[in-house]
Amino acid sequence: MAKELTGRTALVTGAGGGIGAACARRLAAAGARVLVVDLRAEPAEKVAAELGGTAVVADLADPGFVESLPDEPVDIVVNNAGFQHVAPIEEFPPEVFATMLRVMVEAPFLIARRVLPGMYARGWGRFVNISSVHGLRASPYKSAYTTAKHALEGFSKVVALEGAPHGVNSTCISPAYVRTGLVEAQIADQARMHGIEPDEVVETIMLQPAAIKRLIEPEEVAELVTYLCGPGGASITGVSLPVDGGWTAR
Repeated sequence: MAKELTGRTALVTGAGGGIGAACARRLAAAGARVLVVDLRAEPAEKVAAELGGTAVVADLADPGFVESLPDEPVDIVVNNAGFQHVAPIEEFPPEVFATMLRVMVEAPFLIARRVLPGMYARGWGRFVNISSVHGLRASPYKSAYTTAKHALEGFSKVVALEGAPHGVNSTCISPAYVRTGLVEAQIADQARMHGIEPDEVVETIMLQPAAIKRLIEPEEVAELVTYLCGPGGASITGVSLPVDGGWTAR
């Protein structure tokens, strides 16, 4: 396996499991040193120990989290952390709405604000923002998540435009449903909202818009993340790359 990212340091949020852990593993395999950022200490420490990286326990809903980040150069940022809440707008808790935007929009901004000066000074940097098909399309009962992911898409484009003269690229990857704990937790919520059995949710709700009728594996997303950070991704910036089984082809 090519070690194209040897000498680079990658910061991956929500890296204690799911897509984030897969990204941390794949970036480490490509030679990067990984800062494994997660709200949960035990999963972060487990992944970091596996990779020879550093665990960083941080609550991205607290703007002060940036002070807990290591004071060292960061070359790659993978903004992956997020969570889901499914409810009609009139029943959606305002505090949950606000927290989702802090974690998925404000936290990427604060991370960028901290690491961009160093990237500019070194003339190289990569932001890969794990958006969602819901950054490109809407679904009912997901007002906060859809809003946050649309905002992340816009923020990524601004980073791309400001960063380009300094060798910094910024892209979004927009997956449909990935086989993660977050998606598994949604199945019961979706069953309740739509009044169907949980075993019907994947086929009739989650995969209905997609042409390829299967859940996406976290490793598929991680592979694209690593490609974007390597030489092949040098001219890819300011765009959103759907990994959605054909959902947005409709």
